[in-house]
Amino acid sequence: MNFKTFNFHPQIAAGVQALGYMTPTPVQLQSIPSILQGRDIMSLAQTGTGKTAAFVLPILQRLMQGARGHLRALIIAPTRELAEQINETVYGLGSQTGLRSVTLYGGVAINPQIQKLRQGAEIAVACPGRLLDHIRQGTIKVSALEVLVLDEADRMFDMGFLPDVRKILRHLPSQRQTLFFSATMPSDIRRLAHDILRDPVTVQIDHTVPLTTVSHALYPVDKHLKTALLMEILRHTDTESVLVFTRTKHRAKQIARQLGKAGYCATSLQGNLSQNQRQAALNGFRDGSFKILVATDIAARGIDVSRISHVINYDIPDTAEAYTHRIGRTGRAAKTGDAFTLITREDASMVRTIESSLGVKLERRTLKDFNYTAPAQKMESLLHHQPLQRHKQATARRTKSKKAAAFGSPARTTSFSRTTKQRHARVSSGTNPSAHRSRQSRGTR
Repeated sequence: MNFKTFNFHPQIAAGVQALGYMTPTPVQLQSIPSILQGRDIMSLAQTGTGKTAAFVLPILQRLMQGARGHLRALIIAPTRELAEQINETVYGLGSQTGLRSVTLYGGVAINPQIQKLRQGAEIAVACPGRLLDHIRQGTIKVSALEVLVLDEADRMFDMGFLPDVRKILRHLPSQRQTLFFSATMPSDIRRLAHDILRDPVTVQIDHTVPLTTVSHALYPVDKHLKTALLMEILRHTDTESVLVFTRTKHRAKQIARQLGKAGYCATSLQGNLSQNQRQAALNGFRDGSFKILVATDIAARGIDVSRISHVINYDIPDTAEAYTHRIGRTGRAAKTGDAFTLITREDASMVRTIESSLGVKLERRTLKDFNYTAPAQKMESLLHHQPLQRHKQATARRTKSKKAAAFGSPARTTSFSRTTKQRHARVSSGTNPSAHRSRQSRGTR
């Protein structure tokens, strides 16, 4: 079966073809027909299953008919990154339709968003807080809303947005189509779904089972050796693009800085960054300027990069479902991926929980030449004296350039040294000029 089965409008079909979509995923196969019929949906599907296109395509199909120039579809997402990612999908699939979309979230100026709304955007992708700001200020009109999507509802609950979501719902027309997507279904989220959905079709795509395209491995290690082991794993692994998960914002920033000092093109994605910095980190990771992104769970919710080859859990997640969600960032789009988790003695209980949830015992691995008995002080020293081979070569070239300069060599040797230092300074600080592309709102024209 292919996407022609759904009989999308030719302008939408052109967007599907442009993005290279070939075979619908299970969540798309089970969701799209019911959504096209106008039914409410309650979908349980993990990251990487294609759920964004599962609701974007039917929305575009619906909006091809009827009046334009006013808001008709609202998609609510928990994070700015996810809002931007959804809007990218809207833009890509709807590029030939003439339909317009806007992203609404905090941390950026509100006036450009107001301008987009006044220009008649038909689709809004919004975070709860900024959406409420627009509702209170009267800068968004929702009276003609036809479709509401709640995406990653469980994460909105985790982030404390449930009261805001309920406030938003009071302002929306009761006669609408509601599409509800969540990776998990805790009791509060189930009650919300029961309150807002009318005779919904339930779609459940193995939401507690990780993708079969991902292989798993556990790396037992003492806590003080985790960073050193992470470095060693990276040195001995053929990676394309690596997403490293940490439990705290401070640790994400710290590890990204250490990786940068070791010569890796790395950056962090965490809550202390400004919106421009967050977008620059995401764009840089997406376009390959950064090979390693160190992120917290909440910050990583908006990451949708099909070429992530490895997910590494520097800190083990708090739940088995969070583990499934994390590792779903790799092995996407029919590609294979690897999920590595560094575990300490304190993590034994969670390891058992994860293995019980998966129904398999995960492989334990050790690195042959790694010193698992080194004291903390020695490992801290080694972290600063075991750079990558390319970093060693760059140092050797700079030394050679200085010697040559002493004997009257051309001035360009000094220029090379300065450029190299600037490049490593950018890497260690987690910035890259080529990655600074911030998109606050975007039309599909």
